[in-house]
Amino acid sequence: MISIFSKRKSSLVNAIALALLAVGGNAVADNGPIAKQLSGSPSDFASMQAADPTDATIHSKSALIAIELSQQKDGRLSWQGRLPVENGEARFLLFSGQMADAWQADLTSPSGGMAKSAADLARSVKRTQFGMQQAAFPADLYSLEGVESGSWNLKINAAAGASKRGFLLIEGNASTELASHQTHSRQLVGERIGLAARLTATDASDKVLMGDAAGHIERAELRVTYPDGRVAVNAMFDDGAHDDGSAGDGVFGGDFFAASAGDFLAQVVVSGVDRSGQAFIRTAEHPIPVVDASIALAGDVAVAVASAAGGTRLQIELPVVAEKADQHFRAYAEVWGTDKSGSPIAVAWVGGMVTPSDGALSLGFDERWVAMAGAVAPFELRNLRIEDPNNFVTLASSKRLAVNLPTLRVKAGATGIKIDETMQMGPRPRGAQHKGVGKRLLLVHGYCSGGVWPASQFTTASSFLDANQNRSHDQFARLIQTFGNTWNSYGIVAHSQGGAAALHLYNYYWSGLDNATGSRLIQSVGTPYKGTNLSGILASVGSVFGVGCGTNNDLTYSGASNWLAGIPTASRAKVSYYTTAFRTTNWWTNDYCNFATDLVLSDPEDGTTEQTNGQLSGGLNRGHTTGQCHTAGMRDPAQFLDSGRNSVMNSNAAR
Repeated sequence: MISIFSKRKSSLVNAIALALLAVGGNAVADNGPIAKQLSGSPSDFASMQAADPTDATIHSKSALIAIELSQQKDGRLSWQGRLPVENGEARFLLFSGQMADAWQADLTSPSGGMAKSAADLARSVKRTQFGMQQAAFPADLYSLEGVESGSWNLKINAAAGASKRGFLLIEGNASTELASHQTHSRQLVGERIGLAARLTATDASDKVLMGDAAGHIERAELRVTYPDGRVAVNAMFDDGAHDDGSAGDGVFGGDFFAASAGDFLAQVVVSGVDRSGQAFIRTAEHPIPVVDASIALAGDVAVAVASAAGGTRLQIELPVVAEKADQHFRAYAEVWGTDKSGSPIAVAWVGGMVTPSDGALSLGFDERWVAMAGAVAPFELRNLRIEDPNNFVTLASSKRLAVNLPTLRVKAGATGIKIDETMQMGPRPRGAQHKGVGKRLLLVHGYCSGGVWPASQFTTASSFLDANQNRSHDQFARLIQTFGNTWNSYGIVAHSQGGAAALHLYNYYWSGLDNATGSRLIQSVGTPYKGTNLSGILASVGSVFGVGCGTNNDLTYSGASNWLAGIPTASRAKVSYYTTAFRTTNWWTNDYCNFATDLVLSDPEDGTTEQTNGQLSGGLNRGHTTGQCHTAGMRDPAQFLDSGRNSVMNSNAAR
C-alpha cells in the first residue's frame, strides 16, 4: 500500500495544489457547512486524549428489571419477583405501557403473612412520566415508608389482553451504588465488548468504601439487547480472567460479541447484601453504538504539502482506504518534532472534520506552530485517531506515524509569532460564505423538544425549530448552521442538548457564529455536557415500548466523554452556561423536580441534568439556581422561563 501511494503522490500533490489555489486554502463544498482546519497548543494534549472508559462510569442507586407476564389457566396474566426494601422504605415505578392501574401489584413482607395491595401499603401512589422532554413514558410510582426491611415478594396481575411486557424500576439506598463501566472503547464490528462492575458505599462521614467494606455481590450478569431486539444474558465473573482485575477483588467482568453494526444495550445486573446485611439489587444501563471500520490507514508515512496559495499553510496528507467517498470523519493527531539536542518536542495538535479524497485524508496545519516550538526534522504524528462523527468511535489509529514536512518558510524559533484565528481554525473561506445578511440571536431547543424559549423576552431573535427529533451533536449542529445561513452573524441561546450542538458547530464548522460580535457567543441552560443517566434507562424502556425520538448516544456518559475529547479549551471558553436544580423544601422528605427521574439521578439535579454533569470544564459557569426544573410539567418552574436570566442573556448575547 505504501508503494502504491508513493507512485501516485505526485499526481495527488498536483490535484491538492490546484484545489488549494482555487479556494485559498479551504476545500469548499457547494452544499453543507465548511469544516474548520483545527490546531492548538500542546497544553491541550491531556484533555484531548481518547476518553478513558472509566471516566464515564455509571454510579447507580437503582435497578431496572424487565418484566414479562405469563398467562395463567384462568386467562389472567401474572409475574412474580423480589422487591428489596432497604432501611424500611422504597420507591418503585411500574411501566406497563398502558393506562394507570393496568397492572395490579401485591406485596408480601419478608416475614410472610397475607399479600397486600401495594396501593394500600404505599404512603402514596402517583401516575407520573419518566423521561426527558417529549421522550417520556407513563408509569405508576409507589412510595413505601416505615415498612419491614428485607426482600419482599412482588406479584403483578393483569387482565387478559393487558400488556405482557414492561419494567420495574426500584430506587435503593443512595449510600450503596453499583459502579459500572466499559473495559475498552473498541466499539467495532467483530470485537468483544466488555464491561466491569463493582459495589461502592459511603459511610456516615461520606468516606467511599469498596470491596468487602461496601457489601457483597452474590450474583452478577450482563443482559444484552442486540440491534435486532434479541436478548441474551451472560454471567459476569470475579475470576481475574474477564478484565475484572484480580480474582476475588469484588470486581466482576463480562462481555459480548458484536457481530453487526447498530445500537446495542448492555445492562449490568448485580444483587447481594450491603454493608449492613440488607439485600439489594442494582443495575446500570449502557447504550453502546457499534460501527463498521469504514476507514483504514494505508501506510506508515504521511506527507505534508505546502499550500499553493502561499502563506504558512500546510496540508498533511494521510494515505487511507475509505468505504464511502462522501463520508466525513473526526480526526485528531499530535505533531511532534525534534529540538536542537535531538530530543522529541511537542509542536501542536491538528484535527477537525475531514472527508477523504483520492485515497488521502487531509489535515490543514500552519507551519508557524513548528516555528514557535523551535522544532526541526524528523517529525511525526502521535496518538492519531480517526473517528466516526456521530458516536466518536475510533475507526483507525496510530500511536506514531512519520510525517515528511516540506522546506518551511518560517524559521524554527522565529520570534514575534502570535497565535491567531488562522493558526487555530485555518483561513476563513474566501468569498461569500453564505448569502445571509444582518445580525440575529438564535434561540435553540434541545433533544426531542420543540420551541421552549419565550421569544418575547429576547430582541432581534429567531427560534430554531427541529421539533421532537433525535439528532447527534454533529447532525444537530449542521441543522443550526443551515438555519443560521439566513443571517450574516448570530449568537446562540440554547437549552439542553442545544448547548452542546452550538459548541460543536462553533468548534468544527464555519458559520455566522464566527462573524458575531458581543460579550457572550454561546449561552446555555441545563445542558448535560457530561451526559445524563436517563439516556440508558430510556433506551431500555424504549426497547419494549419504542422511544418516540430514539436513543441518543451523545447524551450518555460515555458518548459525552468521547465527544468532549475533541473540544479544545479555546472553543469551550466561548460558552457561558447555567445550571439549576429543585427547590429544597425541608430536610426530612425527598426533594425532586420529577418524582420518577429522581429515582435514578443524583442530587442536585433539574429532573434531567445533574448539576455535576452540567459542568463544562473550560467554559464560563454563570451560576446555579435552585427552584427551577429542566422543562415544563415538573414540580418547579421550567428553567427557560426565568425572565431575569433571559434578560441578562439577551443583553449580553453576541449577534
